[in-house]
Amino acid sequence: MTDKQFPAASSIVGAGLGLRSSHYQHIFEMKPDVPWFELLSDNYMGEGGLPIVRAEAIRELYPITLHGVGMSLGSADPLNVDYMARLKRLVDRLEPTYVSDHIAWVSIDGKYTHDLLPLPYTLEAQKNIINKISQAQDILGRTLLVENPSSYLMFNSSEMSEQEFVGGVLAQTGCQLLLDVNNLYVSAQNHDFSANEYLSALPKDRVKEIHLAGYEDRGDYLFDSHGHTVHDPVWLLYQKALSLFGAVPTLIEWDTDVPDFEVLLGESKKAQRILDEVF
Repeated sequence: MTDKQFPAASSIVGAGLGLRSSHYQHIFEMKPDVPWFELLSDNYMGEGGLPIVRAEAIRELYPITLHGVGMSLGSADPLNVDYMARLKRLVDRLEPTYVSDHIAWVSIDGKYTHDLLPLPYTLEAQKNIINKISQAQDILGRTLLVENPSSYLMFNSSEMSEQEFVGGVLAQTGCQLLLDVNNLYVSAQNHDFSANEYLSALPKDRVKEIHLAGYEDRGDYLFDSHGHTVHDPVWLLYQKALSLFGAVPTLIEWDTDVPDFEVLLGESKKAQRILDEVF
């Protein structure tokens, strides 16, 4: 356990950025005007080494959140208590404002796919993920944020809409929502449902963070690549979300073909202007 003393993990505000390794040096040298950074928790869960040293250095400069892909909350496997113990140590060490993961599964029979896979929206699947989230929150000793998925197919076995599934998870666990507006737009276009109706059905007080990213148009479907600037329809949907949920802290995500830092900063500044204009 570190003996470093960090600034208190107070509420984050404004438009932050996802921290990427290619930008470490620029951030340390320039200390850019970014209100907060999101760290991918799975990259910092080792017991030592350069990654955690860098994470602590960022934490000394900025508020942070931790966002993961490894809880596999929707899997039929039991919750991975070893993974959760390592995450708990990281959370205690860095004291992030929020800890988040996904409404998805990434493992079965202890084997990991390294991809976020969708769930059928059934009562059985909902009960399973509710139990996993409740266990995860008990282990972490804090409220978890869960992110809505992007998807490319619908299950014939689904018994409810995605927003009904998500709403039930929020209600039964007390967790909060990390609303990925790009994911929502991609899924709405791929499955021909109303993104605006989805937003209107969400509980107004449970959206605590928003993600924005870019998609690829592959002709007969949209692909959630997180490798482009944010597209105009997503910006419009973002404005709708802010009108419903208030000035929610917002993050620019960019995971593939990561550009120069100034490109991400420009996207962050655009999100900040919209936040400032709406409120």
